[in-house]
Amino acid sequence: MQRAGRHGRQPPEGGPMENGVGQEPGAPEPAGPAAPRAPRTRPRLVFHTQLAHGSPTGRIEGFTNVKELYAKIAEVFDISPTEILFCTLNTHKVDMQKLLGGQIGLEDFIFAHVRGETKEVEVTKTEDALGLTITDNGAGYAFIKRIKEGSIINRLQTVCVGDSIEAINDHTIVGCRHYEVARMLRELPRAQPFTLRLVQPKKAFDMIGQRTRTGKSPGEGRVASGKETLRLRTQAPAVLEEGPSPSEEEAARRVDDLLESYMGIRDSELASTMVEAAKGSPSVDQLAQGLDSVLGEFAFPQEFVAEVWAAVCHPKEDKE
Repeated sequence: MQRAGRHGRQPPEGGPMENGVGQEPGAPEPAGPAAPRAPRTRPRLVFHTQLAHGSPTGRIEGFTNVKELYAKIAEVFDISPTEILFCTLNTHKVDMQKLLGGQIGLEDFIFAHVRGETKEVEVTKTEDALGLTITDNGAGYAFIKRIKEGSIINRLQTVCVGDSIEAINDHTIVGCRHYEVARMLRELPRAQPFTLRLVQPKKAFDMIGQRTRTGKSPGEGRVASGKETLRLRTQAPAVLEEGPSPSEEEAARRVDDLLESYMGIRDSELASTMVEAAKGSPSVDQLAQGLDSVLGEFAFPQEFVAEVWAAVCHPKEDKE
């Protein structure tokens, strides 16, 4: 349904005007300069949070990106922001399907997973692929999102989903993005052992079921639909926007699957960015140029770009 713009909307006959001043139909407008319009009040967005291994419930607000979010959570629980490995939404469990990315639903409950024990694991690369899917928390920590069944890593019982990769052969990778870590692991020589230093998230209360959504506090009636999200940005203020449509979510999932198959990473926000770029590109070549201008550091191969464009613009052909 097309929404009427603010300037194109007409007040109902005999009803109040937009600025709250009543006016009879057909009455002349008052002379003189128009009164300045009062600034629109931004909604006060408050989120509930807990430490995933158990804590009282805290309330946070006023953040615009992931680093600020972690700082707010750390302030509530009197810990360092560097203690937080990643966050999940609406569950305390290490559930990679519930990872907090660049968007938070206005009714989501945030669970912070903090540093637990450190462990070192020796790995011998007998195949080109280790069987790891790497992601990161947007604040300097890369961690394991998925382990492929039957892979090299899957045979090591001490390596688990949710473990943060702190160092490779005593070379710290804290501060590296997930695709940089994936590239380092991919470039390691075969048949030569290497060491991973991992940090597992602190665990407790694993017997407790997944938490249900909390009720809305007073003043939050405007978000009852649950479709609006707070989108976090790295170098810009957070914005409140409608959630993605089902077709956009499906396209982003397809692109995320392609990222995993080509690069060994999953990144829902990167996938969403690529979906937006593909929707505005009438051809594969134009998409390649657009991705190079904003994501050139990834150096996506041409065949990957073509698959992204097909997944977004011709999804029916992919299913056939």
